[in-house]
Amino acid sequence: MSDGAAQRQSDVPPVLGRIASLLRPYRGKLALVGVAVVVSAALTSYVPFLTRAVFDDALFPPGGDGPDLGLLGRLVALMCLIPVVTALISVGQNWLTATVGNSAMADLRGSLFQHLQRMELAFFTATKTGAIQSRLANDVAGVRTVLTDTATTILQNTVTVVAALVAMVILSWQLTVITLVLMPLFIAVQLQVGKRRQRLARKTQESLSEMTAITEEALSVSGILLSKVFNRADIETERYRASNREQVRLQVDQAMTGRTFFAIVQTFFAITPALIYLFAGLLAAGSIPGGTNALTAGTLVAFTTLQARLQMPLLQLMRVTLDVQTSLALFRRIFEYLDLEPAITQRPGAVALAGPGIGRGVSVELRDVWFRYPEPRVLTGKTEVSRFGDPTVRDAGPDAEHTPTVSGWALEGVSLTVRPGQLAAIVGPSGSGKTTATYLVPRFYDVDRGQVLVGGTDVRDLTMDSLADAVAMVTQEPYLFHGTIRDNLAYARPDASDEEIEQAARDANIHDRIMSFPDRYATLTGERGYRLSGGEKQRLAIARVLLKDPRILILDEATSALDSETERLVQDALARATDGRTTIAIAHRLSTIHDADVIFGLEDGRVVESGTHAELLEAGGLYARLYAEQFSRQRA
Repeated sequence: MSDGAAQRQSDVPPVLGRIASLLRPYRGKLALVGVAVVVSAALTSYVPFLTRAVFDDALFPPGGDGPDLGLLGRLVALMCLIPVVTALISVGQNWLTATVGNSAMADLRGSLFQHLQRMELAFFTATKTGAIQSRLANDVAGVRTVLTDTATTILQNTVTVVAALVAMVILSWQLTVITLVLMPLFIAVQLQVGKRRQRLARKTQESLSEMTAITEEALSVSGILLSKVFNRADIETERYRASNREQVRLQVDQAMTGRTFFAIVQTFFAITPALIYLFAGLLAAGSIPGGTNALTAGTLVAFTTLQARLQMPLLQLMRVTLDVQTSLALFRRIFEYLDLEPAITQRPGAVALAGPGIGRGVSVELRDVWFRYPEPRVLTGKTEVSRFGDPTVRDAGPDAEHTPTVSGWALEGVSLTVRPGQLAAIVGPSGSGKTTATYLVPRFYDVDRGQVLVGGTDVRDLTMDSLADAVAMVTQEPYLFHGTIRDNLAYARPDASDEEIEQAARDANIHDRIMSFPDRYATLTGERGYRLSGGEKQRLAIARVLLKDPRILILDEATSALDSETERLVQDALARATDGRTTIAIAHRLSTIHDADVIFGLEDGRVVESGTHAELLEAGGLYARLYAEQFSRQRA
C-alpha cells in the first residue's frame, strides 16, 4: 500500500468522527429516529411469528379439529394493524431524518463558506474560483445522502437485520447458518469494492471541479468577451467537451464498480430459499442429525418470510456502506479546506486602532519592509490551481504588480512615512512594487521582515475589524456585484439611510447620472457592473468609499483609463473623498498628483527617491524621467 493510501486508511476513524460531530447538535431528534427504527423493526420482525401461528395454531391446529376462526381473525387483524402503525412511524421518521440531514448539510456549507471568507488573499489568487465553487456546491451536494439518509438507513437496516437474525435463530439455527454461510466472503469483497469507489469518487469530483472552473472562466462576462475578441469559441467548447468526456468516463466507472459483486450477492439470495427447502427436507427426513420433526410447516413459512425480509436490509447495508466509503473521499475534500489555517490571523491581545473618530486621517509607515509573495497552497491537484498562474504574476486586481526582483523579493527594505491627513503618491514603472506596498497596509499580506505601522501600531497588533474599518480602496477596475445601484452602495454600510446614500452619490458626482436612469437607484448594474461605463463605475466606487468614511484611502490608478471629461468628474469626486483622510495614491498619469504632499519613487522593489513634485523634478531622478516621458508623449 502506498503512503498516500495508508494515510487515507488511517484517517478513516477521524473522518467518521467529524461526520458524527456534524450530527451532534441534532442528537435529540436522532434519538427519536432511533426509537422509531427500533419499534418499527420489532413490529416487522414479529409478523413472521404471527404467520407461524396462523399456520400451526389457527389454520391447522394440533388435533385436527379444523381451523380456529376466532384466533385466525385476531391474528389477521394484528397482521393488518402492524403495517399501518409502521407506515405512520415511517412518515414521522422520514421527516425527522430529512430535517436533521438537511440542517447538518446547511451547517457544513455555512462553515465552509465562513472559513473561506477568513482565508488570505493569496489563497484565492492561486486557486480557481470554479474549484472553490465546486467544493461548496458539488462536494457538499455529493455528501447530502450520507447526512440526510445514510445514518438512518444504517441504523434501520442494522436493527432490522439483528431482529430478523434473532428471530431466525429462534426458529431454526441450522437454516440460519445456511442463509449466512457466504456473508464473510461478501463483506471482504465489499471492502475492496469500497476502496476502488473512494478513489473514483475523488477523481470524479476533481474532474467536476475542472468543469466548473472552465464554465466560470469561459462563461463569465470577461471570459465571453475574451473568447469573442480572439475568436476562440471553438477552442473553449472543445476544452469543455474534453473535460465532459472525462467526467462521463469516471461516472460510468463509478456506477459500474461493484455491479458484478451485487449481482452475485442477489443471485445467492435468490437461490437461498430453494436451498432452505432442500435442507428442511433433509432435516425432516432425518438425513441430518437433529432434524426429525424439527420443522413444522408454519416454522418453514415463517423462516422463509424472515429470510426474504433479511435480503433487502442486507443488500441496502452493503450498498450504503459503499456509499459511505465513496462519500469519505468527498468529506476529505471538504475537510481539507476546513483544515487550512488562514495565513493572516489576529494575534491574541490585539488592540483596536486608536486615534480620532472615523473620517480623520491616521499615520501610515512602512519601516524597512521586505516582502515576497508566498507559494500557493496546492490541495488535491493541479486542477485546483489557476491556469493563469503563479501568484508572483497575478492578483485579485487587473492592475496588480507582482513581478519579483532578481533576488525574488517584491519589496526590498522599503521605508516610507505618510503623516495623518497627507496625500502621498507612489510612482514607478510597472512591476516596481507600488500595488504590493499598498496591499500590506490593510494586511492583505504580511511582511517577511520589517513593520507596517498604522497610527504608530504594527498592523499585526491591531484587531482585523478595526483595521478593515479604517482602510478603503478605489482601484482602476472597481468591482460591482450584480444587483441594484443602491445595493452596491449600501454594501459599505448596510444600515445607511437613503438620504446618506444619495448624499454620498452627490459628493461623488454620480447622483444626477443615476437619476437619469429609468429605475434610478434601483437600476441593475449587471455582472461586474458591465451595464455601466468606466467613469460611472468609478464614481460609484468613490461614493461607496464616501459612505464607508474611512481614515485611510488607497487609490490604485483610479483614473488612468478614463477620458478627460470623465477624469475631471472623478478627480473632483476624489478631492472630496481625500479631504481630511490619509490618502495613498498610485498613479501612472503624473499630472494628477502635482499637489501631493509627498511623492515616493519605487523601482525594482526599492524606494529610490521621495519629495514634492517640484523637488523631484529638480532632482532629475526617476520621477523627472517618468514625467518627461509622459509630457513628450502628450505633446506628440
